[in-house]
This record gives sequence, C-alpha cells and structure tokens, in this order.
Amino acid sequence: MQVEWFAADNKYLGGLLPSNNYSIGGSISLNHDPVIKLTDRQADILLADFHRLRDRMDDRDLLFYRELMGSLCLTMMYDIFEPHAQREATDTHSDRTAYIVRQLTDLLATGISRTEREVSYYAERLHVSPKYLSATVKRVTGHSVSSFIDRHTVPILKKYLDDERLSLTQIADRMNFTSLSYFSRYCTKHLGQSPSEYRHSLQPRG
Repeated sequence: MQVEWFAADNKYLGGLLPSNNYSIGGSISLNHDPVIKLTDRQADILLADFHRLRDRMDDRDLLFYRELMGSLCLTMMYDIFEPHAQREATDTHSDRTAYIVRQLTDLLATGISRTEREVSYYAERLHVSPKYLSATVKRVTGHSVSSFIDRHTVPILKKYLDDERLSLTQIADRMNFTSLSYFSRYCTKHLGQSPSEYRHSLQPRG
C-alpha cells in the first residue's frame, strides 16, 4: 500500500475555513466514518493538492508565504470535504440529532453570532438544554457548539477590523462584547493577535 500524508496545525486550518455551512455534511460524514472510497478522479485531485503543498513548502522567503500556503490548504480541505458531503447528502437523516445540528447551522448562517456567542442562547432558540445541544453536536459532527459559533463569528470580526473607519470600541459595541478587554482577549484567542496588532498586519509591507 502506498501512503501520502499531510499534517498541519488544526487551529491554523480551522482559521482558513469560511463561515458558511461548507462543512456540516462533511463533518457529519467524517465523524461517522472517516474512511471513504474515492473515485479515481477524486484521488487524483487530492494527490495534486498534496503535491502542490509539498512543492511550495520550501518557499519561505516569499513575502506572502503564509497566505500562499493557506490558499493551497483551503483548496485541499474543500477537496477533502466534497466526497464526504456528497456521501452525506445521499443519506437520509430522520433522527432528531441531525435535525438539531442542521437547525443550529441554519441559525448561525443568519449572522446572529455577531452579537450572540453563548451556547445557552442557541439551546434556548432550539428548545433544548445547553447540555443536550453540546452533546448532540459533538456526537454528530465531532466538533463543539462553540467551534461552530466561532467559525461564523471570526469572519465577521475580520470584516469589521478591515474597516478602518470603525474604532475598536465601535467594533466591540457592535459585536456586543461586555468590555474592550474581553474583545481584545477574544481577538487574541481566535486571530493570534490583538485587535491593534491585526490591523497593523494589514498595512502594506515597506
């Protein structure tokens, strides 16, 4: 048997993914059974993704190395999710657990996480307990409710930070953070930088 593998930091990969429901079908399928038979075409596409990453890994002198590798990783992740999402779409889910997960992702897709980031809020909206919601989402997708909330919140946060017309205080208010320090801690946790550092990183490199 021939094996090719790729390893990367999970937090880095997670930060690349967009906020839409790209992954719900793929997450359910991956968690249920991570081993899936690919068509020859799908296997060729994935191998090409791996080889592009391998061939560019030594280009660390490039100014946009991180962005370049990120775009190649994102392409790879979409190509991994595609066959899983297709498989999951052909399965019928009549049980309540899958219904709850889809209701959660539909709710998050509205952009409500801009101001609501507590698991208890979503549990109340879905008429279940926070414990039940957390256990169900973890069992069905392999991910926590908070991770889904953050996936939808971080792109909103980045969009606001990209807008230089907005002060950090205004952004914190719009996103319903209780304090500027809490807002700063959230940014540091999910962006790896403070809000001001993130904005500085957006400036053209001299």
